[in-house]
Amino acid sequence: MAAAQYARPAETQSGPVLRRPVAQFYSGVDIGVDPYYLTHKAEALGYHPQVILAGRRINDGMGAYVAGQMVKAMLKKRIQVDGARVLVLGLTFKENCPDLRNTRVVDVVAELAEYGINVDIHDPWANAEEARHEYGLEIIDQPQPGQYDGIVLAVAHSSFAEGQASALRRLGKANHVLYDLKHLFDASQSDIRL
Repeated sequence: MAAAQYARPAETQSGPVLRRPVAQFYSGVDIGVDPYYLTHKAEALGYHPQVILAGRRINDGMGAYVAGQMVKAMLKKRIQVDGARVLVLGLTFKENCPDLRNTRVVDVVAELAEYGINVDIHDPWANAEEARHEYGLEIIDQPQPGQYDGIVLAVAHSSFAEGQASALRRLGKANHVLYDLKHLFDASQSDIRL
């Protein structure tokens, strides 16, 4: 069952409902930073916030989880993982924004590299020099069609949605995996989603 289906019942309740897109697990400044502030303040008051700490542990492990899911999907399609090429689309912390602070996409990139995967990153919003300076990552200007064993849609920039999933799939080899972390496309258009 998709995460959005769990959120729908809340919309039937009276009163304000905070509506956020699903699959925001490791992006957004509030997700990455606020738990640290809340934990610090709670502990200063003598309270050990188990729920907040559990949320932080989950958030901190999402890069490994996403990379593991990608590798499993590649293996199911009999794609050689060691030496594979994966394109990560998006590096900024949220869509249509150049801000790289607190991005957790770097965790996904690092975890994919741990599997021996060669990772290319494309993000039309990110400053390539800042990505190199802050994270030691290179951003490519334009991915070439037919080059990738896997594609991870990590940030839902509007430019990625313009050509639909078929445009992204053209970047992959004949046998590849498209992992839509942001539910940008219908579930039937990707191989896996978060």
